[in-house]
Amino acid sequence: MFHLLCQKSMYRAAIKYKHVAQKETLLKQNPMHGTWRRSFNADHTCLESRALPIVHHVKYICALPENHRFPMGKFPKVLESLLRDQVITDKQVWAPKIASTDLLGCVHTEEYLSNFISGEISEKDQRRTGFPWSSGLVQRCRYETGGTVLAGEIALQRGLACSTAGGTHHAFPSYGSGFCLLNDLAVAAKHLMGESTSRRKILIVDLDVHQGDGTAFIFKDEPDVFTFSVHCGKNFPVRKQQSDLDVSLEDGIEDEEYLSKVQEHLPWLLETFRPDLVLYDSGVDPHWEDELGRLHLTDEGLYQRDLYVLQTVIKRGIPVATVIGGGYSRDIDRLARTHSIIHRAASKVWREHGL
Repeated sequence: MFHLLCQKSMYRAAIKYKHVAQKETLLKQNPMHGTWRRSFNADHTCLESRALPIVHHVKYICALPENHRFPMGKFPKVLESLLRDQVITDKQVWAPKIASTDLLGCVHTEEYLSNFISGEISEKDQRRTGFPWSSGLVQRCRYETGGTVLAGEIALQRGLACSTAGGTHHAFPSYGSGFCLLNDLAVAAKHLMGESTSRRKILIVDLDVHQGDGTAFIFKDEPDVFTFSVHCGKNFPVRKQQSDLDVSLEDGIEDEEYLSKVQEHLPWLLETFRPDLVLYDSGVDPHWEDELGRLHLTDEGLYQRDLYVLQTVIKRGIPVATVIGGGYSRDIDRLARTHSIIHRAASKVWREHGL
C-alpha cells in the first residue's frame, strides 16, 4: 500500500510539474546567488550577520485561561534555552513585523479576517480552534505569521533561518482549527512565491505528527507549491485532506523507521520538484513523551531527523526556513528544550556549510 501511494504521488508530481524542464536551471534561479532583493518584514534586524538568523518576538505569547491545554509559555523559553546553553547570542535574533491584513489576505478570506480580528467569532468556532478569543491572541498569531514570513525572506538571502514559533498548519482560509488560527506556512509560501510569470516554487516539508490538512487544502490546486506530510495516520485530524504526498505512519514508530520514511522520499522530491525554497515544519510531537503524539521518537531521533532534512536541502543549494510545529507537555521547560532541537541542528549545519 505504501509503495502504491508513492507510485501514485510520483505520477501526480510528474504530470503536475512537467514544466520544470522548460525553466532555467536551479543554479541560475537560486535566490542565494544574489538575484533576489526585498525589504525584510522585520521590526529590527540582527546585529551579528555572520551567525544563524533566529526569528523571535516577545509577542509570540499571550494570556490564556488557567490550566489551558495549549503550552503557551514554551515560546519565550525556546529562546531562553538557546541563549542559556550558548547555542546562540541575542545579537543574532531578528524581530518580525506584525502580519498585515493585506498579507494575511493572500490566504484567508476577508470575512474570516474581519471576524477574527474584531472578535466576532462564534463560541462554536472558538471551540473548534481550542482558544477563547482575545485581542492578545490575535496579536500573537499575527506576529507568529510575520515571523514565518521573515524567516523565509532571510533564508532566501542567507540560505537558512529559523523561527521560534509557527507551524499552524490546521488553519483553513475561512476558519481556524486545532490550535491554529492563521496558517503561517501558507501565508509565507504565497508571499514568497512572488507574482511574476516565473514564480518561485515552494516545498513544504511538514513533519508534525498531525497532517497539515489546512495547508494541503489551500494548495491542492497550486502547481508551484508541493505539500509533503509525514504524520500519524490514526491521529488528528480525523478527516484528512490530500497533500501532494502523504506518508501515513502507524502508532508507535521509533527513530530508525521514522527516519527511513523521510529518507525514502525527500531526496526524490528535491530532485523532481526542484524547489526554490523549503519551508520546514519541524514538529516535535512525534516525541515519545508528547501528550498528543502516539509515536515514539527520542530527542536523538528528532535531532538526527532535523540534521538530515537540513543537510539534504542545503547540500543542493536550496534555502530553507524552519518553524516549530506541535509539542504538548505540562513540563514547559522540557518541552522548550525539545523544540530547540531544530535550532541546535540548524546551528551545526550553518557552521559546517559556512553559510
